[in-house]
Amino acid sequence: MAPSGLAIILGAGPATGAGIARMLAHPSHGNFAVALLARRKEALDDLAKGLRQQTPSAIFETFATDTSPDQLRQAFADIQSHPSFANLKLRLAIFSIKNSAKKPFMTETFEDFMAPLETYVGGAMVFAQEALKRFFADHGEKTLAEGAEKKGTIIFTGTLGALRCNGEFASYGASRASVRQVAQALAKEMSGKGVHVAHAIANGRIVDEDNEETRTGKQIAAEAVGLTYLFLHNQHPTLWTHELDLRPAQEKF
Repeated sequence: MAPSGLAIILGAGPATGAGIARMLAHPSHGNFAVALLARRKEALDDLAKGLRQQTPSAIFETFATDTSPDQLRQAFADIQSHPSFANLKLRLAIFSIKNSAKKPFMTETFEDFMAPLETYVGGAMVFAQEALKRFFADHGEKTLAEGAEKKGTIIFTGTLGALRCNGEFASYGASRASVRQVAQALAKEMSGKGVHVAHAIANGRIVDEDNEETRTGKQIAAEAVGLTYLFLHNQHPTLWTHELDLRPAQEKF
């Protein structure tokens, strides 16, 4: 079966990224060809190898990049020209980068405080901009009011730090909250143009396993995140969810 379109995951790791990618590519679920983006090429290639063994009919290709503007833009250009994705339109773009920083505020330096704002928030900005360029190139400029169909979906994976913050996490909270605001601004600007933008708050450990912890709701199964992201992507413009709070059943509020 030919792929239904292209999905891009930035921050494709062996846990969350693997489970999401498997569900996006599986013929019974998303049936997407998937571009996997992360910093370390060797780890990416190992991830793609394992995914191909689990779903032999699926297409997984790897692109090593960090979140700097030049590298991200080059990665999108490489995806555009890759023969595995020929004639496929971008349907789903997921920003799922890890970001963590803890330091007593009075020992914080300006440079260390600002670093996540450049790499994480700046990366989110460039990733979203490149994805939007591709959506409009692939699906046209017509708006929903002009009769256009949904062009695609951008999902930002966030954490509770985007909503509230603990002591010694000022830089972390500032960057997580900033990406949440970027997502909200994009949703308000792009929804009428046919692009669905969502922010998912992941609370709890995510593992790519089917075990007692995931079955009893102590941990989040990565494949469940993938299915939830597909649920978001498949929403019709009559109702688009902007923000979800993802928790395992036994997580305390």
